[in-house]
Amino acid sequence: MKKLILFVLAAAVTFQAGAQQIKKGSIENVPSQGSYHPTYSSDGASYLPKNVILMIGDGTGLAQITAGYFANNEELTYFNLKHLGWVTTKSATDFTTDSAASGTAYATGQKTYNYAIGMDVNKHPIPNIPERVIGEGIISGIVSTDDLNGATPAAFFAHQENRGMTDEIWADMPGSVLRYFAAGNKESFEKRPEATQKAIKDAYTVVYSLDDPACATAEKLGVLPPKVETGYIVNGRTDFLPKATRQAIDFLNTRSNEGKGFFLMVEGARIDKACHSNDFPSAVKELLDFDKAIAEAIKFADEDGNTLVIISADHETSGLVVWDGNPKEGNVEGVHISGSHTATPVPLFAYGPHAQDFMGVQGNEQVAQKILKLLLAK
Repeated sequence: MKKLILFVLAAAVTFQAGAQQIKKGSIENVPSQGSYHPTYSSDGASYLPKNVILMIGDGTGLAQITAGYFANNEELTYFNLKHLGWVTTKSATDFTTDSAASGTAYATGQKTYNYAIGMDVNKHPIPNIPERVIGEGIISGIVSTDDLNGATPAAFFAHQENRGMTDEIWADMPGSVLRYFAAGNKESFEKRPEATQKAIKDAYTVVYSLDDPACATAEKLGVLPPKVETGYIVNGRTDFLPKATRQAIDFLNTRSNEGKGFFLMVEGARIDKACHSNDFPSAVKELLDFDKAIAEAIKFADEDGNTLVIISADHETSGLVVWDGNPKEGNVEGVHISGSHTATPVPLFAYGPHAQDFMGVQGNEQVAQKILKLLLAK
């Protein structure tokens, strides 16, 4: 029966590059990392949130989350949340989005063409959430395991016609309204034009480690660790993402203007990259690491009582199917049916005041519109 189903899956799926052969993968003996169980004290409250944390698992569909759940002995912080919805991701020009168009939709509240960074379909800049809320005294930051010019983080500070305009995207950082960024990486930064490096250092306290003492006193902070610290877990990354998430939260919270609040975007970028490579074990490990970052955000939401956390994805990657497993032993099997993005709607989880606003089916641009409505309603 399994062979028959696999044959049907392979025969039914056609991609732009032609039919692609399915690829099976497995991961075994994953040690359980547990999960965070919220208090739910502020979950679904009717008062306005002061802070919003938007968490984007790049390429993360329900199957990627499910694989992490079973690998972690049927436990995830994701699955401890009660307010759930779905997000459709197609771009303004393509049925299947790329990360730039979807990231821009999440960042601005407008759909646009594939490859656009903060630009509309007519190639005009669109104000992003950090730019829209700064006038209300709300400060912002971004965290990612991708390079700073990665499509998703870039959408929250840059305005360029094409995601491949790497130097131009970096050059947008000094003039951005962000108060905090942590992403990859030192090596990439040092390849940028000297004028860009100087401008960023003039605008931010730039450090190369989350543990640098300067992090505690900086008013505008940029963290650019060595490449290994933002690369794949299988290549040596340790706790950068959950640690940077908590540092960003504390940094913004203590520097918010008279307690007016903050907006933070956190991206788990390498789930997508692993799925593009059909590397199932790496995808599962990246998902579990992203769940640790989610736990940090939900913990703060419980401590603070005025924070809304939204977790979703820019798109699904690889058409992943969870095939088999033994959760008690940390074993899971999956099947990738593509090396590309898909148009499958992605799940959304929300926690905190007005989490109920994000239930049901919505476009990625509507998620941003709802965030702006809440933050600008004060």
